[in-house]
Amino acid sequence: MIATSERLASLAAVLRQADWLAIDTEADSLHSYPEKLCLVQISFEGAHELVDPLAGLDLSPLWQALLGRELIFHAADYDLRLLHRGPGFVPTRIFDTMLAARLVGCREFSLSALVGKYLGITLEKGSQKADWSRRPLTPRMEEYARNDTRHLKPVADLLRAELATKGRLAWHEETCARLIADAIAFSGTDPDEVWRIKGSSRLSRLGLTVLREIWHWREQEARLANRPPFFVLSHDSVIAIASASSTGHPVDPLIPPRMAPQRKRSLADAVARGLAVPSTQQPAIIRTRSRHVSDSEKKRAAELQVRRDKHATELGIDPTLIASRGMLNDLAESWDKNAPRLMPWQRVLLS
Repeated sequence: MIATSERLASLAAVLRQADWLAIDTEADSLHSYPEKLCLVQISFEGAHELVDPLAGLDLSPLWQALLGRELIFHAADYDLRLLHRGPGFVPTRIFDTMLAARLVGCREFSLSALVGKYLGITLEKGSQKADWSRRPLTPRMEEYARNDTRHLKPVADLLRAELATKGRLAWHEETCARLIADAIAFSGTDPDEVWRIKGSSRLSRLGLTVLREIWHWREQEARLANRPPFFVLSHDSVIAIASASSTGHPVDPLIPPRMAPQRKRSLADAVARGLAVPSTQQPAIIRTRSRHVSDSEKKRAAELQVRRDKHATELGIDPTLIASRGMLNDLAESWDKNAPRLMPWQRVLLS
């Protein structure tokens, strides 16, 4: 594993001359909070390297060496957001093998499925949920990590040829560009509303106030413990405690019995703070009203769905690659307003 500035500089020099580059990342979202980049895997001709972002290195030589190059990913969406959110790196161009597989009509498009189908190689499983922040990595973890990029180039070459044969290479290029743009634009949930988790719509204003306090308490506890929030208290328990406390029901039976006494006390303090908030300062209940959909709009949506499904069947691809059901409804409401959200190849198929 590359964990010194000298070895990183040597790698960067090699990467600048490499004919092709395949990349993957590993984070510790199941084991730490907030998540952090724990490993960067890079394959190029004759080598499969691991770079250690936890070694305290300045990784800017690595990112500079990757700029302007086409990088091969598998399922790039998460990696792109992780790299943009962490080191601030945004690739210039990518080739996503999972996306390519879906566009040529593969029904199974995991990395192991594609490596098996196109190369006849069976990949070992077993480290998907590993703690990638641990050091040293076990030999099995290192092998698993290298396998994430080891076979991407030959798989990408075969998929690229298949896309070209089917006339869908431009579709892939447009969609990869959209993935990069979406990763840059991704900002997460509104920080003022992020505490409105699933189930919050059933709560009263007082219940929402308690929920907000518990959510912020849980965030603080998670950061102090360096553990994901659901390890501190599950979403269901958060909602149940907010509901019970705001309606005068006992809370103690809802608290996990193994929660440490000090944490129980701080949770009780959070509940008390929520209950003490004046009604004038309690958050509003957000009611979503169903928009009336005219018969003509329903007809347009149905026609778009028929058109989408017909093309998807002819092309042998998942219909949602062309447009989701929600997008079809938006297009039926206003084509001029919502069509710009489509990529050019999608607009052609739906026009």
